[in-house]
Amino acid sequence: MLRSALLAASRSSQVRTVVEKFPPTHAIVERFVAGEALDDAVTACDDLVATGRKVTLDHLGEDTQDAAQAAGTAEAYEYLLKALKETGLAAGAEVSVKLSAVGQFLPVDGEKIALENARRICAAAADAGTTVTLDMEDHTTTDSTLAIARELREDFPWLGVVLQAYLRRTEADCREFSGAGSRVRLCKGAYKEPESVAFQGKHEVDLAYVRALKVLMAGEGYPMIASHDPNMIKIAGQLAQWNNRDRDSFEYQMLYGIRPEEQLRLAGEGNTMRVYLPYGQEWYGYFMRRLAERPANLTFFLRAMATRG
Repeated sequence: MLRSALLAASRSSQVRTVVEKFPPTHAIVERFVAGEALDDAVTACDDLVATGRKVTLDHLGEDTQDAAQAAGTAEAYEYLLKALKETGLAAGAEVSVKLSAVGQFLPVDGEKIALENARRICAAAADAGTTVTLDMEDHTTTDSTLAIARELREDFPWLGVVLQAYLRRTEADCREFSGAGSRVRLCKGAYKEPESVAFQGKHEVDLAYVRALKVLMAGEGYPMIASHDPNMIKIAGQLAQWNNRDRDSFEYQMLYGIRPEEQLRLAGEGNTMRVYLPYGQEWYGYFMRRLAERPANLTFFLRAMATRG
């Protein structure tokens, strides 16, 4: 019930106003978000890369209202990728893109606009010498996102996609997208979904994650294990060994601000460890989903509220 309430709050303009006006909020958000400006993101990226970790940067933005806003988001990614190229960070950093932020659900030609904007971003990434991963949102976006991914992969075969283990369809999607050259980020999923399309209990979701991970590790692509769960990290390592995978044929991914010591441990052992690094002014929805995912995050936030004086 708490998770559902927080996810509902992530879509509430009234709650957003209260949270954004709460004085300590921005200091707390800094734990999970690099900052609001491009320079903030580049600085945080540089700090992470210096510790042996890699990065995927997300310019935060959702619920795009018009084509101009969608184009503006694509342009922001172009500036980001130019900055990564100029600072020499592109070798250790890629970008993550939500298609909804570049026009996917605009009422007129939304998918076409999103495809064109995503193509711009991919071209900028190719010029910078790095890659792009398409983020996934709730289950109503899955078919559209994967259809756009298939088109983009014709020109950019390195394009990554995110698949969410709690969706009942994901094991089959992993089989389709685990071919040679593919890049798949497997996460558990952060949205409230109906039982008809998604597993509900933690045990069921864990089992689904392992089944999907087995498919990816046995495939010819590049699995990206997006999990903070110690059991999943251990299982991923075992599956990599059983499938005779070298350490550079897969990677671990975690969110900025969560389990940084474990991130450093994995990187220190010679694994590729990539940090999901969001930045931008539209941080509210992302922040609320992080609170919904882990009770410890909510406790951290509430403790700060209680001691704000």
